[in-house]
Amino acid sequence: MLKHGDIWAAIDALAHDHGLTASALARRAGLDPTTFNKSKRITREGKARWPSTESLAKVLEATGASLGQFLGYIEASGGPPPRPVSTLPLIGFAQAGDQGTFDEAGLPAGTGWDAIPFPDVRDPQAYALEVSGDSLEPLFRDGDVMVVSPSANVRRGDRVVLRTLEGEMLVKQLVRMTARRVELAAIGPPHPGRNLATEEISWLARIIWVSQ
Repeated sequence: MLKHGDIWAAIDALAHDHGLTASALARRAGLDPTTFNKSKRITREGKARWPSTESLAKVLEATGASLGQFLGYIEASGGPPPRPVSTLPLIGFAQAGDQGTFDEAGLPAGTGWDAIPFPDVRDPQAYALEVSGDSLEPLFRDGDVMVVSPSANVRRGDRVVLRTLEGEMLVKQLVRMTARRVELAAIGPPHPGRNLATEEISWLARIIWVSQ
């Protein structure tokens, strides 16, 4: 038996899998952008409002989905909604120090970047660095991926990645930062801490997530 909530959940899932919001899906199908708004799924009297067969037909035509695929979305709608996924620029940490990899603001630049799927991150400028070898052990190991957020506020105790004006890439723990100096602690016994003048640093950003 078809249920009201399952039909709307299927429309939402179809839109998500095509990288669209419900409103954007409606526009692509040539419908009013508000056709699939959540506020229109229930009438003012509290009765369920169903999408029309015409609107569903237009949606299937616009996305290229078959009726069978849409029924599959309906059957799967009993589970939790899909987690939003986006992609992040990715480069190896060993290559991150190469000239031209970042711009002056510390954002990805050049053509050496790959991409990985990743759950939605609020910072649209976030990127990922993949560890190779044992240079960052014991905290980070070969294959670990660090997600860096250039716009995140940096606080004492945060793990950060920074690049010096000479092109050296460092992963450290922030101890103290003033207008003149940045004091950094080692992330593991083999690695010394650093005390750098701010004019020696090109950029510094917070590590917000690591796959381990």
